[in-house]
Amino acid sequence: MANLPMDIVNDVFLRLPATTLVRCRLLSKLCFSLIDSSDFVASHLKRTLETEEHLMILLRSPRLLRTVYLDAPDKLSDVDHPLQTGGFTEVFGSVNGLIGLTNSPVDLAIFNPSTRKIHRLPIEPIDFSERLIARENVFYGLGYDSVSDDYKVVRMVQSTHKGDGVVESFGRAFEIKVFSLKSNKWKRILLLFEVQILFIKLYYRLLYRRGNGVLASNSLHWILPRSRGYIAYNTVIRFDLASDDLGILRYPLELLHEDDMDIGVLDGCLCLMCYSESSHVGVWILREYERKWSKFITVPKPETVVSFEFVRPMIYSKDRSKILLEINNGKLMWFDLESKGFETLGIKGCEGPCNAEIVVSSLVLGCKGDPRRAQEKKMMLEGNKRGDGFLSKGFKLKL
Repeated sequence: MANLPMDIVNDVFLRLPATTLVRCRLLSKLCFSLIDSSDFVASHLKRTLETEEHLMILLRSPRLLRTVYLDAPDKLSDVDHPLQTGGFTEVFGSVNGLIGLTNSPVDLAIFNPSTRKIHRLPIEPIDFSERLIARENVFYGLGYDSVSDDYKVVRMVQSTHKGDGVVESFGRAFEIKVFSLKSNKWKRILLLFEVQILFIKLYYRLLYRRGNGVLASNSLHWILPRSRGYIAYNTVIRFDLASDDLGILRYPLELLHEDDMDIGVLDGCLCLMCYSESSHVGVWILREYERKWSKFITVPKPETVVSFEFVRPMIYSKDRSKILLEINNGKLMWFDLESKGFETLGIKGCEGPCNAEIVVSSLVLGCKGDPRRAQEKKMMLEGNKRGDGFLSKGFKLKL
């Protein structure tokens, strides 16, 4: 290695997964400096996103995080992180190799499963009564703002009862706050009236099926469905990561009154999944942002599935002939776009229901080394105190 020119070393390193590069830092001081440099981290991420090499599937069961490479599903790896000792850990989103983790609305972190580097977010209290907040009323989003080169976490909280912090006749209290990794601070977002009116009216309530913001075109998105029995329209709300504004996105006219919908993203394009028929799921796509939605595919119910509870497109195969779907509780299946057939993606050693996220291998957030070091054990103890303190105030997790 010492005899190789550094430009060749750089080119070789760019082709390696982040987990290997963490170990390569120990080869020499020059390798350490190269791999830790911001230019190399950015170049490595850019190449990984362009080539789609070293893509991982992150699997979350109630207390475990595990990763497996998409092209090597027989090599499952456990992922240790400081939040896992605090109880039920939720994953809310994945971007550029980072994932969002939370044990409660005040115990959140941004974590890189490849490097084991974690950034604990400062505690940010909720501005109205915590005793009326349930897990299904707290919504998160993790996104990358390409305009300011910043990673942001959005937290939205909606009260379970009307009149909590607002005039009773107007509906439920609602707040939204955003965290900036660059500033390491939270700030409250003031809503425009056209958006605020959606949340205080009783016939609108945020959807909790997955509950996480979907990232597309520098914005996070959630579906805001009408409550059954009310005269209202389904809506997609979006949080612009550059302007920190919450707004409304055009919704397909054909789906305005559907009662069972989900939102997702495929290849950077927003998707809507419609469950109006028990035998299939209709998937709509927004190929040009803020333009017209179009019907994309119809997914028939696989023979091995009793009923459709949840369907989410995750990623195209490299030849773009198939789409990897997550169906119900973490069942992963390749769907052939031409034959309409299914092929189960079997992951050796993975048993029981697991939720899945696609994660790229990156060095974003830097390198940490061995996650079992004493400093992280100290963080675990601090994390437990933070989570227990909040729960003792009356926050009720509904699992």
